[in-house]
Amino acid sequence: MTRLSLPALSLGALLAVGTPALATECIAPANPGGGWDFTCRQIGRILYEIGAVPSPVQVTNMAGAGGGVAYTAVVSDRGDDGDLIVAASSATTTRLAQNAFAGMTADQVRWLGTIAGDPGVIVVAADSPYQTLGDLVAAVTADPSSVAFAGGSAVGGYDHLKVLMLMSRTGFEDARAIRYIGLDGGADAITQTVGGFTQAMTGDISEIGGFISSGEVRALAVLSPERIDGYDIPTAREQGVDLVAMNWRGLYVPHDITDEQFEAWTARLQQVADSEQWQQVMHDNGLAPYTLVGDEFEAFVNANIAEIQEISREIGILQ
Repeated sequence: MTRLSLPALSLGALLAVGTPALATECIAPANPGGGWDFTCRQIGRILYEIGAVPSPVQVTNMAGAGGGVAYTAVVSDRGDDGDLIVAASSATTTRLAQNAFAGMTADQVRWLGTIAGDPGVIVVAADSPYQTLGDLVAAVTADPSSVAFAGGSAVGGYDHLKVLMLMSRTGFEDARAIRYIGLDGGADAITQTVGGFTQAMTGDISEIGGFISSGEVRALAVLSPERIDGYDIPTAREQGVDLVAMNWRGLYVPHDITDEQFEAWTARLQQVADSEQWQQVMHDNGLAPYTLVGDEFEAFVNANIAEIQEISREIGILQ
């Protein structure tokens, strides 16, 4: 029997006998168990299950600098990798807007899409005199010192920004006058509000839902495009404030992939969004539908970053 040594085989021959294509990789810019890891693993699993990719998606955890280590690695070393997707959220764009990634900018990647979100919500204590979002806005407008908001992020973080964007949309212009107390997570913020130390709290429905259901707090508005299943909470839009503030779950891809590769990825992500598997994931994890894909999502990201930068300058986080 004739035996062929490996060096005798040409590259063409190797390809002809079925060398597997490169597998898709999803970078989760944090350790296992967090939101970005969840995004990679769930979207990756469904991509393979529905046949959108030919082999299981490899998840790589790359923690550091609140997503900055992964972002820098993609921009510097993987700029044209058409098999790479990266998990992102509202925290990613907030940090980019506030220059937290050491000079990196949002236009150094391409923003693929978001297919779900954790809606923001504004709540008050059960015995609060504020019955509607309009009541709360009116109180802040009349005397900003009379209302303190608690939130689970630091000053300048997304919980703080939700309040500032809310008031900005009502025509209130003095962002520095709005009182905000940043605490270590939503539970601490809820405790401050229930105890009467702050007059309102801002966070996400996933961390506040149990307190709403138990009656410990009263939700004045959910900051989603539509009402959320399981909760009788009016949206801000219903109450005359045109604000949607979702902690969205999505992806970006390297900047220098081809337009054809980008369009192929938008189609795959839309397939995931439309799948029964993703509907179940959202139901099981308290997420709401929020689908913006391709050019529509890139436009959203650019507008969101511009607004965050403007507000961040007003409160002194950016010069």
